[in-house]
Amino acid sequence: MYLLILWLPLLGSIFAGFLGRFLGHKGSSIISVICVFLSMFLSFVAFYEVGLMGLNQYITLSPWIEVGILKISWSFLFDSLTVTMLVVITVISSLVHLYSLEYMQNDPHLPRFMSFLEIFTFFMLILVTADNLVQMFVGWEGVGLASYLLINFWFTRLAANQSAIKALVVNRIGDFGLSLGILTVFYIFQSVDYLTIFSLSPLFSVYYLNFGGIYIPGLTLVGIFLFIGAVGKSAQLGLHTWLPDAMEGPTPVSALIHAATMVTAGVFLLIRFSPLIEFSCTVLNVLVIFGSLTAFFAGMSGVFQNDLKRVIAYSTCSQLGYMVFACGISCYNVSMFHLANHAFFKALLFLSAGSVIHALANEQDMRRMGSLVKFLPLTYSLMLVGSFALAGFPFLTGFYSKDFILELAQVALNNNLQSMQGAFACWLGNLSVFFTAFYSFRLIYLTFINSTNATRQSILKSHEPSLLMLTPLVILGFGSIFIGYLGKDLFIGLGTDFWKSSIVILPLNSYFIEAEWISINLKWLPFLLSALGIVLATIINISKTHLYLYNTFYRSLCFLVSKKWYWDILYNRFFVYPILNFGYLVSFKNLDRGFIELMGPYGFSKLIPTWSQLLSKLQTGQLSHYLFFVVLGICLFLMIIFNQTPLLVFYSVLLFFI
Repeated sequence: MYLLILWLPLLGSIFAGFLGRFLGHKGSSIISVICVFLSMFLSFVAFYEVGLMGLNQYITLSPWIEVGILKISWSFLFDSLTVTMLVVITVISSLVHLYSLEYMQNDPHLPRFMSFLEIFTFFMLILVTADNLVQMFVGWEGVGLASYLLINFWFTRLAANQSAIKALVVNRIGDFGLSLGILTVFYIFQSVDYLTIFSLSPLFSVYYLNFGGIYIPGLTLVGIFLFIGAVGKSAQLGLHTWLPDAMEGPTPVSALIHAATMVTAGVFLLIRFSPLIEFSCTVLNVLVIFGSLTAFFAGMSGVFQNDLKRVIAYSTCSQLGYMVFACGISCYNVSMFHLANHAFFKALLFLSAGSVIHALANEQDMRRMGSLVKFLPLTYSLMLVGSFALAGFPFLTGFYSKDFILELAQVALNNNLQSMQGAFACWLGNLSVFFTAFYSFRLIYLTFINSTNATRQSILKSHEPSLLMLTPLVILGFGSIFIGYLGKDLFIGLGTDFWKSSIVILPLNSYFIEAEWISINLKWLPFLLSALGIVLATIINISKTHLYLYNTFYRSLCFLVSKKWYWDILYNRFFVYPILNFGYLVSFKNLDRGFIELMGPYGFSKLIPTWSQLLSKLQTGQLSHYLFFVVLGICLFLMIIFNQTPLLVFYSVLLFFI
């Protein structure tokens, strides 16, 4: 049963991809949807057995690589962390598959699209079920490949080509860091199996690597390398530039990959390696700083975006920052809880945005929308629910995890978590709440409530989608309301043993009990900032206050933030262009066309004309001559290897020609 969870999406991908021409739109759609829904059903059974009943499963299929002490098998680990991810992945994937049937119904390449969605689901399942780093890396690279294929699905569009290549190249930087982490883990632990690494981690807490006379803590180095991998995949500050541009793919792709599952792979990696990261304060501090900075900068960037999907993409980036700095304050279970909650309301927001885009004939600019509440009332209601959940409105799904992360950040600050890092996590996290609420309701006003700027024709043609697209939206809407409340006690309740040994938190780093006793004013702070963001967005959009704020400073700030803080330009100026110039001026002109050609065809061969003429005469173009030289070379090789006499070589050549 457990292996079927993985194989069903792979079978669906094979059938839809290779037999799509014969099965047609309906056949490939039915097969792929049935496969992923069966996988979802089996994931719920696995969640019941493993998560609720406590029956962890270890499955070994066959040996894979055996070289010296390196022994890797195709094996799978199903523990509480794995089955939680399985439920999140398969539920979101199933709903996106169902949604795609109508959203992509007029696309002639629907079977290829369904195949790509299925293969992405398969690789994501491989990533979360692996019980060793190398097998996890297979899934890691597989989802990178699938994201490239899905972003570039409309490959005739230049913007899609550029976005897909950018996503692939930026992720390669993180993948390089992760591969260095895998090599370092093997060097220290002589194994890549999770169980071996985690059981030995306490013994290596004072282990140092000698690198050029500099002693580096081994676990810190491994944690930094793993974090570099997470920065690439989970779009943290520095390698976050690919995520907003990845919105060039179809909207179901944005909902599946860049909101719910793929971008959470880096966070999952950090949570999985909690037994190792817990023993390095340096890595924890780095997680706090980068996570809080990502939450703040992405939240501020989302305020000034005008593309509907790009606003939601920046909110994804911001929420991933919350998850990472929750790991940094050793609250891995809260981070995992927020990951599961975030998947539901973010998928709801993306699919609702897809419903709007579908109704307005692929229009994505919010400045050309408005008054859609009259034409899309159900979509408006569901998007409002998703926006409230994202802003952390009380008693919706986002409130139970996001506000708890901020409370734990307050406790970390009070406990002097390196004071500076604690202040970062606390204040930048709280400021991000304000920006999140502001851009969420700016989106609501510009899209649904303000006076319309769309053409008369597109407004009159706009309508609610059919039941096939609305059903996933309604299910996700209920999830965005109830999942947080239903899962709170199970995932992060006091005394819960749901996670068992899959997450390790040292007693010195645990702030759960203290979070219950912080001041009531501090508990209200995130809600007050959310309310302030909503009120400010309302005032600006109703009274057009922003028209009176156009002084020089405000315009400069808006321009800076709307250009994404010039990250792309800085990367191009200081990294891309110097590397390209080096590749052309040094590698190509001086080495390839200079040194190597002078040593070879245009150099020494011309200095010795006699030898060059003799060698050119050997190239007769006759097969028998070439066979003679081949056999002569083999015989000379055998003579050297076996120390035979030249007479034997002569007889061998003679025998060949006779």
